[in-house]
Amino acid sequence: MYAPSVDNLIAQLARLPGVGRRTAQRLAFHLLKASEADANALADAIREVKERIRPCSRCFNLAEEELCEICADARRDGSLICVVEDPSDVIALERTHEYRGLYHVLGGALSPIDGVDPEHLRIAELLQRVEGDEVAEVLLATNPTMTGEATAAYLADRLRGRCRVTRLASGLPVGGDLEYADEVTLGRALAGRREM
Repeated sequence: MYAPSVDNLIAQLARLPGVGRRTAQRLAFHLLKASEADANALADAIREVKERIRPCSRCFNLAEEELCEICADARRDGSLICVVEDPSDVIALERTHEYRGLYHVLGGALSPIDGVDPEHLRIAELLQRVEGDEVAEVLLATNPTMTGEATAAYLADRLRGRCRVTRLASGLPVGGDLEYADEVTLGRALAGRREM
């Protein structure tokens, strides 16, 4: 229906997560209407990020240098490591301005059904960091999904006795109604209650 180059652009955009065929078409037509300078700036930004970004050699977060900005920051608490599934989780936690330790990015979560076993994640590297560095606590911040919970349980078992192992609290969201909360969320909110 479209010229082959437009069809190709739509097909490539539709491969992005969360982008269906209709959204890909809208994006493609937006790019066609954009100035050549704007379209080239987008293409250059994609090319640059693919050329310059690599995993941090310590925590596997996104980095342009050997170490990411967080690992290179001497003001961070090196005795505390927060374990997350993906670099996007680091960004979410950093937005809170509450956490001042270091991170460790696993690169996913355990999922035997999908063929993701411990050797496919950066678990061995985490264990090496705990053994080699002066780590007092590992905070498990994997997603509260079936695979995230399984990963947290596996890591807690492997880390037990080496350092303190904690898990992000879970419970009711701010602004949520009790009547709409599922049993697991409500149960965790009750278990994690605290003094006021």
